[in-house]
This record gives sequence, structure tokens and C-alpha cells, in this order.
Amino acid sequence: MVDYYWFSVLVAANALLLVALTVNVSRHRMKNKISLGDGDNKQLREAMRAHGNNTEQFPVYALVILAMTFLGASSSLLSGLVIGYTLSRVIHAYGMLNNHFPTRRLGMGVTYILQLVAPVMLIVELME
Repeated sequence: MVDYYWFSVLVAANALLLVALTVNVSRHRMKNKISLGDGDNKQLREAMRAHGNNTEQFPVYALVILAMTFLGASSSLLSGLVIGYTLSRVIHAYGMLNNHFPTRRLGMGVTYILQLVAPVMLIVELME
């Protein structure tokens, strides 16, 4: 039987992050009375990009983790990839929303590394 624990953790944690980022966009829209676009509002634009970036990054990574789960990757490997990715996305979102470039860069850098490591590990799993 396949153990979906770490895949489920990935989906749940990143869904919560996405909800928080979505609520943040809505908060800026209501505060500034902007229903479409960004109204040339810098804070709303930053909130939209933080939300959009998370939405862009998550789906393919989740599919890689799901494929690794199907192939029976070790729990320790999956936990490291899931926890590392989730923390990197939180760090990146924090950096984007607080205009702190070093934090944003750290979050994105770790995300990129894990987005390279995970598919390589998937290929390793396929070859076993």
C-alpha cells in the first residue's frame, strides 16, 4: 500500500499558504477599492505577484512528489523535500510581501534547488 502522508502534508501546507496569499490580495483589493487589475497600487501588485508566484511554482513540484510517492520513495527523502519546499515558499512569500530582497532570494534559491533535486531523485527512483 502506498503511503501518501508526505504528499498530503505538502498539499495541505501549501494550500493553506495559498489561501493566506489569496486573502492578502483580497484584503488589499477591499482596502483600496480595486476590483480588477492592480490599480497601479504597489502593495496590491506585490500581493498579486506573491500569490501568482506560489501558484506557478507548486503544481509541477506536487506532481513530482506524487510520482515519487507512487514509486515508494523513502519517507526520509520525501519529508526533507516536502518540509524544505514548504519552508522555502513561506520564506519567499514573506520576502516578497515585506519588500525584503535577501529573504525573497533565499526562499527562491532553496525552491530552485529543490525543484532540481526532486526530479533528479524521481529519475533515480525510476532506475531502481
